[in-house]
Amino acid sequence: MPAVQLLILVCLVWGTGARTAQFRKANDRSGRCQYTFSVASPNESSCPEESQAMSAIRDLQRDSSTQHADLESIKARLSSLESLLYRLTSDQAAGPQEVQEGLQRDLGALRRERDQLETQARELEVAYSNLLRDKSALEEEKRQLGQENEDLARRLESSSQEVARLRRGQCHLTRDASQDMLPGSREVSQWNLDTLAFQELKSELTEVPASQILKESPSGHPRRKEGDNGCGALVWVGEPVTLRTAETITGKYGVWMRDPKPVHPYTQETTWRIDTVGTDIRQVFEYSLVGQFEQGYPSKVHVLPRALESTGAVVYAGSLYFQEAQSRTVLRYELSTEAVKAEKEIPGAGYHGQFPYSWGGYTDLDLAVDESGLWVIYSTEEAKGAIVLSKLNPENLDLEHTWETNIRKQSVANAFVICGTLYTVSSYSSAEATVNFAYDTATGVSKTLTIPFKNRYKYSSMIDYNPLERKLFAWDNFNMVTYDIQLSEV
Repeated sequence: MPAVQLLILVCLVWGTGARTAQFRKANDRSGRCQYTFSVASPNESSCPEESQAMSAIRDLQRDSSTQHADLESIKARLSSLESLLYRLTSDQAAGPQEVQEGLQRDLGALRRERDQLETQARELEVAYSNLLRDKSALEEEKRQLGQENEDLARRLESSSQEVARLRRGQCHLTRDASQDMLPGSREVSQWNLDTLAFQELKSELTEVPASQILKESPSGHPRRKEGDNGCGALVWVGEPVTLRTAETITGKYGVWMRDPKPVHPYTQETTWRIDTVGTDIRQVFEYSLVGQFEQGYPSKVHVLPRALESTGAVVYAGSLYFQEAQSRTVLRYELSTEAVKAEKEIPGAGYHGQFPYSWGGYTDLDLAVDESGLWVIYSTEEAKGAIVLSKLNPENLDLEHTWETNIRKQSVANAFVICGTLYTVSSYSSAEATVNFAYDTATGVSKTLTIPFKNRYKYSSMIDYNPLERKLFAWDNFNMVTYDIQLSEV
């Protein structure tokens, strides 16, 4: 009976999910009133049997047990939380001040440790930077020492070769001197003229009487007759004598010079050299002694305030005169004070490749010195490329007088002035060139010449006259050379 009641109860529970319910009242067969309440199952078409009901009951019991276990677990967790909350509340009530102070002490210790670590890191960074700087300085010093070592090795090799060459040629020069000397050559200084009254010299073409030999003073310069300025027409140019060879490609062409009118602190030995390969030429090497120049040890290096152009520079009366780069301006740079004292634009002069010599090199303006002073050789559009020669005031660079020649500037390799006469050279590269034209400013007349001139190294980029030494200075394909000359007697 209880099972039937439980079954009815289950049916009622399941029936609550039905959409409709029916309630009926009727008399049964015995005439008694009977109430009937019907609910349709939403899932089952018929009421379950007793076995099915028992299965459902067991499922409900399992669910109930599971829910009960979950409830007990929740209660246990709530008890744990209540206990934890109680302890926390007790700790706060017991000593919040002490806990806070402890935390602050720990925080302060951590901050101090952090500051110490940051300080150590900064010190390490500074030390590392210092080490890198010292390393760079040592590497640069090592590089410079290596370059100096290589330079010294090259110079030693060059000096050894020069000494060997001189030793080989010493006997040859002594043996062949009487055959190779031309009239008036300064090589007569090989003979002791103080003990020999006369010395007859013969060449292949001409017998020269002893009376025409130029006697030399102990200083090595030709003695001039009293009242004689030593001027005359050029009649002979000797063999080139090599004094120095440039070490680097920047010395392919350049200019070297001595002051024919030296002023203190300079002497007639002081030599200046400029390598002119490049686009920003400013360095001027100064050598106090000839030996320093020949060995390549400058006593000073000037750095010009403005770049110069090409090989037309000269030194005269203590100043360097040069053409400013890409300009028709000539500047006077005083060597002792290292300052520009004067500058002047040459009116109408071509520059930067308009009217160069035949070898090029932006040789539009070429400065020169002779017995009478300072000159500039150039050309203009008005002169249609012919050489124009102007005498300059050495103090302020004013043009004192100008001559226009009939010699086309680009048809000659170089030019120089001796005793007021302009001379030109036919070729810069031919081994057997000539001094081919002369223009006399005193008469305004030009003439052709055929004086032999040898380009030993076949690239002469600079030829200048030094009136004090009576020599031509030239730069021939890395080599700095001199030529002895002879002038006719007036």
